[in-house]
Amino acid sequence: MTEPVVTRFAPSPTGFLHIGGARTALFNWLYARRFGGTMLLRIEDTDRERSTEAAIGAIIEGLSWLGLSWDGDVVYQFSRAARHREVAESLLASGQAYRCFATQQELEEMREAARREGRPLRYDGRWRDRDPATAPEGAKPVIRLRAPSEGETVVEDHVQGRVVWQNKDLDDLVLLRSDGSPTYMLAVVVDDHDMAVTHVIRGDDHLTNAARQTQIYRAMGWGVPQWAHIPLIHGPDGAKLSKRHGALGIDAYRELGFLPVALRNYLVRLGWSHGNQEIFSDEEMVAAFDLGQIGRSPARFDFAKLESLNGHYMRQASNAELVRRIEDLLPSLGPARGLSPSFTPEVRAKLEAAMDGLKERAKTLVELLDAAYYLYATVPLTLDPKAAGLLDAVARGRLAALRPQLASVEDWAQAPLEAAVRAFAEETGAKLGQVAQPLRAALTGRSTSPGLFDVMAVLGRDECLARIDAQSTPSSASVQAAPGAA
Repeated sequence: MTEPVVTRFAPSPTGFLHIGGARTALFNWLYARRFGGTMLLRIEDTDRERSTEAAIGAIIEGLSWLGLSWDGDVVYQFSRAARHREVAESLLASGQAYRCFATQQELEEMREAARREGRPLRYDGRWRDRDPATAPEGAKPVIRLRAPSEGETVVEDHVQGRVVWQNKDLDDLVLLRSDGSPTYMLAVVVDDHDMAVTHVIRGDDHLTNAARQTQIYRAMGWGVPQWAHIPLIHGPDGAKLSKRHGALGIDAYRELGFLPVALRNYLVRLGWSHGNQEIFSDEEMVAAFDLGQIGRSPARFDFAKLESLNGHYMRQASNAELVRRIEDLLPSLGPARGLSPSFTPEVRAKLEAAMDGLKERAKTLVELLDAAYYLYATVPLTLDPKAAGLLDAVARGRLAALRPQLASVEDWAQAPLEAAVRAFAEETGAKLGQVAQPLRAALTGRSTSPGLFDVMAVLGRDECLARIDAQSTPSSASVQAAPGAA
């Protein structure tokens, strides 16, 4: 590469950062990092009616949570409107643009004629060579590009290959509206040029825009950036990804309990491949990423695969990190579970101690939080239906009889506790499961949990005995649907 690579992510702040936008940002970030370049962030907020501060905040927060940093300050497109108008006026002065006084009625008549004849709507160029002095008095014109009417416009795309448009099929696009505001087409070209963007990596729904924008670049005598138009993401059924497929904002994936590292890894494999490798560290992604490995077919979003990948990264994460990330979710997830916005030091310590067993089963942080219910629950525990079924009168009697033997265990650790429970089962002629399963239900409120004796060791002597006491008599039981239970 002869010049420093400069990429940009340029979202419109009309909603949250969706999954497709996040992947586009990731690809720009990876390509810039791969070649030692920079990635810029530009908020394309020229649609003043739909752009909101809340959406801008969601985009910036979503990128930050995902771990995608940008270089320099955020650029806001609307603030550059004067520069966009300056370029339009220069095109006008050089004869590369002209004032068009076509009325809304005339434009509607063109649309109607196009519909009748079954052809795409194109402006017919009626003001291309007319003298502006002949315009109706007081009429406010738009400024249109004097696009070439013959020949062809070619886009050499890193993903799509060589794409050709006949210039006769591309009409004179509007650069400035009648109120003097710049159009998206003009603003994007001016901003990308002024920001020295070398590679425009974006969705293939912008491919036709690349042809029109190429014409603006050439009219200004500017160099055209390199293009890479990546296919959109589809749902598992092959249809365009929508909310029914789970096309949620990045903030929603965070609330669902996904780790940023897992989401980054999953997104990079949506449309990009590197042999059969599925698991990538950030360093591996940066070292391997290139535009030529992006396929032309739409990628299919697979929620189950994302969950599986997230489970992998949860098992790789340290216990302290998982507890911290769960705690980050408490302000939104805690109220429904009767939890405060943060854990007490005691609960935090128990969670870290129990995490090795908990994270083997869970695929999301939300599952992890619900599986850890027994660690932060208060006595008497709320039993899920299966746990309640295990605690019949016979089982409660066994728990009452087991309690003194457990209380006499001096070393409250996994091996001595297991030995005590096994000895009790043998002495009473019960199977181990007839003792262990009700004990698990009494201690956790669930029919499944990490290893029972690990659970007991983490909870501690006093808490275990209190929970056994609470479930040893039928009147003390609280039988409901526990948080996260089906």
